[in-house]
Amino acid sequence: MVQLHVKRGDESQFLFDTTGDVLVEELTEKITDIYNGRLKVQRICSEMTELADHGITLPVNMQGLTDEQIEDLKLKDEWAEKCVPSGGYVFKKDDIGRRNGQAPNEKMKEVLKKTTEEAKALISKKQAQANVCITMGMVKDALDQLRGAVMIVYPMGLPPHDPIRMEFEGIEDLSGTQKGQGAPAREPVISNEEQKEMMLHYYRRQEELKKLEGDQDDSCFNSEWADSRALKRQFQGVKNIKWRPG
Repeated sequence: MVQLHVKRGDESQFLFDTTGDVLVEELTEKITDIYNGRLKVQRICSEMTELADHGITLPVNMQGLTDEQIEDLKLKDEWAEKCVPSGGYVFKKDDIGRRNGQAPNEKMKEVLKKTTEEAKALISKKQAQANVCITMGMVKDALDQLRGAVMIVYPMGLPPHDPIRMEFEGIEDLSGTQKGQGAPAREPVISNEEQKEMMLHYYRRQEELKKLEGDQDDSCFNSEWADSRALKRQFQGVKNIKWRPG
């Protein structure tokens, strides 16, 4: 088995187990499916948090409008009466005007939020730190958990324009999201710390060589041939005379 560490830039994403004889095209497809599946889970979890806080999304033509504007334009949310959370709702106004404010009660809200935390943990980046490989089965389990929680809280379903329902049906609107940036840059063979240590070692070595070279240059002045009086002493027959105390 071969374990791959999938990253986005320098940021760890997940670990993936494979075999050494798998085709590159097949491997790329499997990793891409998991990568995109994790993004889908994250998007749904983000929307479910908003669902728990402020209820279902308003129709597109009503989003962002004030109550006065909606009344003036005589707009009506046909899905507000159809998609009521189990156990009734608690009104919590959405300040950005994207959702209708009919939030689930505390018990149902807890179902949504607990499930989103469990789903996020299942496909979390922390799994790589724990040396746990992510599979497509784990991604599907996370999606099934989220789908089940929504069905419990909203047994009548969500409006067709709700992003959570669109995600589950595979017709999500990804306009405005950032496209992948291609293959990551090749990682360095050595770490930054190892590179610093190597540079320090190289610098010290260069300094030692310079010092050694300087010592060799100075040592020539101590040689016999560099002594200006050596020839005179040789003619006088006083070469290699050693003095010692009497």
